[in-house]
Amino acid sequence: MGFEGTGIDGLLSGAVDAGTFSGVAAIVVDRDGVLYDGTAGDAAPNTMFRIASMTKALATTGALQLVEQGRLDLDATVESILPQFGELQVLDGFDGDVPRLRAPETKATIRQLATHTAGCGYFFVNANLFRYAELTGLPSPMTGLKASLMGPLARDPGTMWEYGVNTDWLGLVVEAVSGQTLDAYLAEHVFEPLGMTDTTFSPTDEQRARLMPIKARTPDGALAELELDLPPNPEWASSGHGGYGTIADYGRFIRAILNDGDYDGTRILGADTVELAFSDQIEGIPMPELMESADHTLSNDVPALGVPQGWGLGFHLVNVDLPGMRSAGTGDWAGIFNTYYWIDRASGVGAALMTQVLPFFDEAIVQVLLEFEQAVYAQVRSAAAA
Repeated sequence: MGFEGTGIDGLLSGAVDAGTFSGVAAIVVDRDGVLYDGTAGDAAPNTMFRIASMTKALATTGALQLVEQGRLDLDATVESILPQFGELQVLDGFDGDVPRLRAPETKATIRQLATHTAGCGYFFVNANLFRYAELTGLPSPMTGLKASLMGPLARDPGTMWEYGVNTDWLGLVVEAVSGQTLDAYLAEHVFEPLGMTDTTFSPTDEQRARLMPIKARTPDGALAELELDLPPNPEWASSGHGGYGTIADYGRFIRAILNDGDYDGTRILGADTVELAFSDQIEGIPMPELMESADHTLSNDVPALGVPQGWGLGFHLVNVDLPGMRSAGTGDWAGIFNTYYWIDRASGVGAALMTQVLPFFDEAIVQVLLEFEQAVYAQVRSAAAA
């Protein structure tokens, strides 16, 4: 089933013409292959993108492989594998300009790292951590400095969903258990088996030549050149944001997950493990109504969907059918440079849309994303009725 005359080409090129982005790539896959693969503007089929937090699903897949092998226990404490994690204290506020720190009330687990309930935060969506970094000089994870991971916990583990460097720590767990660096581990056990030949933490000069520049949305709605970029030689392979790749590569990963971990006979995860990853792991743990930005150069405020949702292992979950769109149980996430994906195992379809614009959750781009998803499911319904 291929997509014929869907209007998606027109949607993407129209958005380029409207100044929503300078270039964009989109892919739609089902269990059997690619249904749609298109680009517009400055993007080409082989354009490289900073996939940022879309790296999280790839790294969590690596961790789940170790769970399958009995080498990693989801309910083990993080500090039992990485003693330095046990040094982290909870930021409880400030006395004047002095951070108030205390020991966490519980010990974070590997499962909590995979669900963003371990207490770790990000400075750009947590005002207290932003202030702490300003007062202490704690580097941002975007600097590529490993010391950025040693900031305090934003909350006690297991008390609330908090977006942060949880997956970076999970990547360090993968390194400790496997004895390989994360980039080497994922290359051997995820990227190479799936034929993701352009997915990397260290782009070559040739790949960098294909890397789309980052643009910034200006107050008048235009796009401007931006000096900010990820460092070329980070101190560690960040499983939270450090990946680069093409839209076609990520489509291969989506197809593997749609097929319960199998890609054309190559298995990266067992079916039971995929089912576990897509089952809600945080029932009873609240998610915020608004992820409020503390740094508007990096992210806008991100409101909750307003429908029942949860978190599996590495994937945000929508727990109800969205009319004309994804099904209950769909996993998804995004990257800070306005890259997005979803994996709808019930409908057997998944997709990704990639551009390179800051700040995250750009209103015009999100509108295109919604129209893209609606167009995908209109075509799926049309094909099913034919």
